[in-house]
Amino acid sequence: MNDLISTAGMILGSFDHLEYDKRLIVLTSKIGKITVFARGVRRQNSRFMGMTDPFSFGEFSLFAGKSAYNLSGLEVSRHFEKIRLDMECMCYASYLADMADYSVRENMDGSRVLLLLYRSLQALETGSIENRLVRAVYELRMVMENGVYPGIPAGKLLTGTENAMKHIEGADIKSLYSFRVKPEVMDELCGIADEYRQKYIQGNFRSLEVMREMGYCR
Repeated sequence: MNDLISTAGMILGSFDHLEYDKRLIVLTSKIGKITVFARGVRRQNSRFMGMTDPFSFGEFSLFAGKSAYNLSGLEVSRHFEKIRLDMECMCYASYLADMADYSVRENMDGSRVLLLLYRSLQALETGSIENRLVRAVYELRMVMENGVYPGIPAGKLLTGTENAMKHIEGADIKSLYSFRVKPEVMDELCGIADEYRQKYIQGNFRSLEVMREMGYCR
């Protein structure tokens, strides 16, 4: 019997498979982004019922198959239910998850991106800062996590923008969203984050197109 792997993780995507199974895309701290099959999870008596939705975070017990992992156990510690009840937050969260999906591969150390995604979803769910700011901060830190961050742009910036970027550069992920900005700083910071994403992260994110179509972002 294959050895069990225990790791913290978050479900990025959940898809029906065969009659009663699901295929999960899971971002884990230990083995990066992986495909996990949850056998029989759609049966009414499944012990995993209600635990395999997107953004569910917890401790996964897995064993490796030939081309994917299989779910042996799952203890969910946070469901992020409020996000799924708010369409705008759901769109933002889907975009953040897509960027994490793009940035992490199997057998990578996924701990930092997992923590960044978790903390960002917390910020979306609590509504402590505007969704636009969550997106900008996340994009800038994700560029850093991908190892392609060019630093603060040359030229004259608003003082608040420069201070915000210094905070985003240097803050521990757990305290990343502990600041507020004025509207003019928000606009400048969001512009820089979007420019950096387009230049340094080459993924095409359908979730971002949906956000724009629904009027949740520019």
